[in-house]
Amino acid sequence: MTDPQATTTRVLTITPAMPSPDAPAWAGAAWVGAVDRQEALAASAVELAGAAGFRRARLLVRDGREVAGFVDVAVDASGDVDLAELGPALDALRTTSLPSGPAGTPVGRVSVVIGTRDRPDDVRTCVQSVLASAYDDFEVFVVDNAPSTTATRDVVASFADSRVHYVLEARPGVSRARNAGLALASGSVVAFVDDDVVVDRSWLAGVADAFARDADVVCVTGLVPSGELRTPTQRYFDERVTWARNLERRVFRTATPPADLPLFPFSVGAFGTGANMSLRREPALALGGFDVALGPGTPSRAGEDPDLFTRVLLSGGALAVEPSAFVWHRHRSDRAALRSQALGYGTGLGAWVTKLMLRPATALAVFRRATGALKQLGALGQGAGTDQVSAAVDAVGGWPVDEEFRAATAGLKRVELVAALGGPWRYLLGRLRSRRG
Repeated sequence: MTDPQATTTRVLTITPAMPSPDAPAWAGAAWVGAVDRQEALAASAVELAGAAGFRRARLLVRDGREVAGFVDVAVDASGDVDLAELGPALDALRTTSLPSGPAGTPVGRVSVVIGTRDRPDDVRTCVQSVLASAYDDFEVFVVDNAPSTTATRDVVASFADSRVHYVLEARPGVSRARNAGLALASGSVVAFVDDDVVVDRSWLAGVADAFARDADVVCVTGLVPSGELRTPTQRYFDERVTWARNLERRVFRTATPPADLPLFPFSVGAFGTGANMSLRREPALALGGFDVALGPGTPSRAGEDPDLFTRVLLSGGALAVEPSAFVWHRHRSDRAALRSQALGYGTGLGAWVTKLMLRPATALAVFRRATGALKQLGALGQGAGTDQVSAAVDAVGGWPVDEEFRAATAGLKRVELVAALGGPWRYLLGRLRSRRG
């Protein structure tokens, strides 16, 4: 005899975006994952796998492939979400609608390029997620950038998949690594991701649709939410960058400057990040690829992605922000790592602005926007002081801003500001080294 209760119980189990064997050590930590809105509303219970020790959860909510937003809800001791809290939170999110169908030619093959250096475990996880993509035609190039061991090569060799290729780029610099992948790619579109991301199964499909929708789009970026919120520094970084939460689908063109971005086309942050960035191959090659004097692995430390975004726009190409093409990113987990990243961002911004000022074609445009630009020196256009970030975090999910959070994040904006001042000479040093190379 069938149990009537069993037939009406629908338990929805959600897996974490980036699983970890360790329980959280910080009271403000949050379990992170994605959920389909209709599936959650139809469920009689929603349980989170691997949620032991978490008191709250941040869920990316989607309607099919469309991203509706984020909800932050409580988690009980058994790892279940309170449906009385979850239901109203889901209902309060915006109503999504599918964009108009692709009007241009389908892009066909997409070449995925993953630049890396001495992080074989991250590479393995990233490649596995790409291979699970719900897209028919793609290839993967893992570019090993100035490695100190053969570990990455061994990881790539372990994949019994003809779509995965190993590339050695002995000269250091993420720009050189990306250019190496760009040169070898056979797809009409080249998608670049960092090695510390996990791509969503629909990521490639979202990228391809964005290119097919508008024939003049040369660059597509996507949402990059945090896949892990275990520490104060991870939470701080996630709250202060727009590309972690920007849900608005937009297409930017210099012919129609957006009224809400007074620094356009130098509106760093509004365009996305190099951790999730795709380019049409031929226009990208015509632009010369990535500037090898900018980016991690060079004296400039960063700045290669805003430089590329701006060059795309100034060349007459369009840049599309496509939230449905998202990847999960593991943010820096401790203060030392985040401080190093802050140094890189500040230095990269200073180096990139120096490049712009050294070119007459862009120097005047930058000078006209100088006042607004000075307000954004904190973090490549995303900066906010600790008090501002604390207020924002306090309003999300009711999480308290405790002393551990304040201690871990104090002074980081100042680090970036000071680092930006060193950007000019670091850019010139990078240019000198690139010419010698």
